[in-house]
Amino acid sequence: MDYLQEHFFTLFLTLLYVGGCLYVGWHFKKQASAGVADYYVAKRKIPGWVISLAFFSTSASTNTYIGQAGKSFQYGLSWAWMGFIWTVFCIISWQLLGPRMRLHTARLQSFTIPDYFHLRYQSSLARYIRLLSAVIILFATIWYMAGIAKGCAVVLETVLDVPYLWGAAAILFITCAYTIWGGMYSVLWTDAIQGIIMFGVAILMLTLPFIFVGGVEELFIVISQTDHPTKGGEPMGNGLVTFGHLVSFLYILGIGLSIGMKQISEPKNLIRFYSVDNAKSMRFAMIWTPVFLGVSLICVMGLGALVHGMVNQEEAAYLIQDTDKVIGFMLDKFDNKIVSGICVAGLFAAGMSSLASVIIIIGTAMVKDIWHVLRPMEENKLIPRTKWAMFAYCVFTFFLVWLLSVYPIAGIVELTAFAGAVFAASFFPGIFGGLYLRWGTDAGAMASMVAGMVVNVVWRLAFRFNYESLRDVHEIIPAFLMSFLVYVIVSKLTPKRVPGKAYLEMVFGKGEE
Repeated sequence: MDYLQEHFFTLFLTLLYVGGCLYVGWHFKKQASAGVADYYVAKRKIPGWVISLAFFSTSASTNTYIGQAGKSFQYGLSWAWMGFIWTVFCIISWQLLGPRMRLHTARLQSFTIPDYFHLRYQSSLARYIRLLSAVIILFATIWYMAGIAKGCAVVLETVLDVPYLWGAAAILFITCAYTIWGGMYSVLWTDAIQGIIMFGVAILMLTLPFIFVGGVEELFIVISQTDHPTKGGEPMGNGLVTFGHLVSFLYILGIGLSIGMKQISEPKNLIRFYSVDNAKSMRFAMIWTPVFLGVSLICVMGLGALVHGMVNQEEAAYLIQDTDKVIGFMLDKFDNKIVSGICVAGLFAAGMSSLASVIIIIGTAMVKDIWHVLRPMEENKLIPRTKWAMFAYCVFTFFLVWLLSVYPIAGIVELTAFAGAVFAASFFPGIFGGLYLRWGTDAGAMASMVAGMVVNVVWRLAFRFNYESLRDVHEIIPAFLMSFLVYVIVSKLTPKRVPGKAYLEMVFGKGEE
């Protein structure tokens, strides 16, 4: 009874939000089961405002609202530059990729990113590109899903005293349920609702440190000179407000690129372009998506640095060792049940929006792009098997989240940044080349995927953390450069593998270069 009295409002709002998501999934259950086009891409009939909010909400996940926001507790307001980098890539994604991807995938009748590679490059080798890209999705996404689930579990543990593993199970299997029921319909419509909630919560959370301390000027006076310790134990001094004092710009650039570039390469973002209903909706989303994302990032990316104004020396020393706990601690310290309830619902929304998109991508990759390619099945079996694949992957992710609680290899930021680096280096050259470079070949796409994957892993394991001078050089930088170079060189060396002129005319359309 004491627990319910203390947490009633937070529990009420969280359960109300979760119930709404489950209702949306159930509402679209029959419509999503009508066919593969319905379940996988919502029959390409989703309004632009829904797509815009859905893209924003899945881009700004728990990684942003908990991991990235908390990281600025360690690195100061310099970390807010991350938001600028992400917004730039959001603009690039919608201006450079969105319109062409919508047209090309409709012409090719593509339903997934791996089958886009297969259909665009049109060859016997393209089949293996599809399989490889699906395997890369399974490999990279598991770290992303684990990071998101971990972030939500930490918040529930801090604010509601929910045991860590119970919180992880809740976020994973509730999201899995409504995604299984409604397919892409429920993913996009719940993401849109979640986007509205997340936008408001970002603005609300930004105000909390200022209210707690007593004003804008008062807060900046406190954080401009502080004796709170860095992770190494030295006093921060004016480091929170001095650019590059607590973290190198090279590290900011590396993490910013690895996560920001997911918007131009990660399947859960790119699949949004498949579902836009018409060109007018596309134009709306091209304008407003960067606005939604940019404003939210301004609010949250430097939030952890402001939390220094709310904590004492002992609390700062504790939080600097695990910045994933900063936002949950801030809500607990502010100690307002209404505010906590709204914010926890928003943080749950941030996690669920990304997880739902990832879960359906996983299901389609496992069934349509691996199982169906290796052993073709009747179309009526694709959707049921996709649902089972999604559930099985969530069970596997939960096991990984438990393992990470026993053997914590990295925080939310590093886990999701690694996943983003793998996607950017492995997929972007093949996607960009497929959309813009008629002379791009299947051999170039395959070679660039292998190069991107290998350089990512090798740089991280063999170089980055073994040489002090390379510690801040994130794997995305060498991996992306090598991958794109390989795509260009191999494509130019294999001109005979370019698809026929008539086929390219069908893909690109008349007059499209």
